[in-house]
Amino acid sequence: MRSTFKTNKMYWTLELAKNLEDAPWPASKDELIDFAIRSGAPMEVIENLQEIEDEGEIYESIEEIWPDYPTKEDFFFNEDEY
Repeated sequence: MRSTFKTNKMYWTLELAKNLEDAPWPASKDELIDFAIRSGAPMEVIENLQEIEDEGEIYESIEEIWPDYPTKEDFFFNEDEY
């Protein structure tokens, strides 16, 4: 009989990450999980936060959790064209 192991991998989308926009930055992993629960964030957000390997770090922003988080510069457009 073969055993199958399911591994959880953290994944982020803009829709999930927006749930942390109003988080109390800087924050610890536990504070972010508490915020996500209290604010009614989807379970995927809480699971992603639980997947973080925590060494008691304090996170300054979402970029420290999701390095590929798009910033305003990523959506560069020329306002003069509109």
